[in-house]
Amino acid sequence: MRKTVLYIAMSLDGFIADHEGKVDWLVGDQSCDLEETSYGEFIKTIDTVILGHTTYHQIATELSPDSWPYEGKQTYVFTHRDYSSQPEIEFINKKDISVFIDELKHQEGKDIWICGGASIVTQCLKNDRIDRLHLTLIPCLLGKGVRLFEDQEQMKRFKLISNSSFNGMVDIVYKRIREN
Repeated sequence: MRKTVLYIAMSLDGFIADHEGKVDWLVGDQSCDLEETSYGEFIKTIDTVILGHTTYHQIATELSPDSWPYEGKQTYVFTHRDYSSQPEIEFINKKDISVFIDELKHQEGKDIWICGGASIVTQCLKNDRIDRLHLTLIPCLLGKGVRLFEDQEQMKRFKLISNSSFNGMVDIVYKRIREN
């Protein structure tokens, strides 16, 4: 069965965007090649991307306005807005995200990337729909902004799978431990 993976970067104090929603601080300490990241290997393991409207809008208008960066991957954007779907980008506005993810996990394919943002992550964690956490810790303290992990209703345990560092950043990969 396919796995859902939260692959995301955050500040040392747990933020995924600054207080203005910006992500220009997502850089290491410039101690090595800026292209040296885990992203290249990770993107090969997925064929589906799930994100919310805010993240979609930021990617489409600021981060990559000239071309969709997830070409060749099926993207689902959860939103309350009414958009027309495109060949590789489908807008979902009337379906429960947990039911949707369960349906995807039972289809053939590679893993599913929970791309963000915070609202999507919170819903997926609350409903226990994340199988693996792949966190990149960025060496900065933002002080305020958009928190990755909002209040959780119950404790969830994870097992460390791997860790590595590059350019002052630390990648940590955890597998969800579920009680039988």
